[in-house]
Amino acid sequence: MADVTVVRFSFEGEKFEILVKPDPALDYKLGKKKDISSVLVSEEIYTDSGKGTKPSTEKLLAAFKTEDKTEIAQIMFEKGDLNLTTDQRRKMVDQKRKQIVEYIAKTFVDPKTHLPHPPLRIEQAMKDGRVSIEPQKSVEEQVKDIVEKLRSIIALKSENLQLEITIPAQYASQSYSVLKSVGSLKKEEWQNNGSLKAILEIPAAARPNVIDRLGSITKGSATVEVMK
Repeated sequence: MADVTVVRFSFEGEKFEILVKPDPALDYKLGKKKDISSVLVSEEIYTDSGKGTKPSTEKLLAAFKTEDKTEIAQIMFEKGDLNLTTDQRRKMVDQKRKQIVEYIAKTFVDPKTHLPHPPLRIEQAMKDGRVSIEPQKSVEEQVKDIVEKLRSIIALKSENLQLEITIPAQYASQSYSVLKSVGSLKKEEWQNNGSLKAILEIPAAARPNVIDRLGSITKGSATVEVMK
């Protein structure tokens, strides 16, 4: 049936399957759809959906720590594999490639310039290195091996910078939440006049983004210096 596909999940040698609608299931996997009930063909959990065999309650509890079929389906989507159509696989690979390129651009720099490589250069290096993308594996699971392959094509270095930042009083509280979200605050000093002096550690590749965000919030009045 073209309007049905399978999500498979294995736990300690036991196999579990649920039947789902292909396109809604992909949207759910990608986070575009939140309501899992609209994705499921039925709430039944199978050991083999083709044969209609079902697991015992004991096996469900051992694998999922719950009997709730909606919770089980959510776990299977998160940790299992969605059986993709060819078109879906291509879309997911494209999406994952963009996420990986974005991650590398934010985390690694060219050691000569200490600036991030442009995304187009990273994409081209991935093509030249014939890097394969696993659509259902997370960025973190794949990026280490991908970076090792890319290093023979472009220079990549992961390094942190410490920035010395001063923010005027009227923008300090708004800027403070941004600082905490983009890096690690190593030091913060609130001045008597309400201004903030801080030392922020960030991945070197994130520096342009941090400067842009602080410039936008403070209308260019923040000072940002790279500590030596």
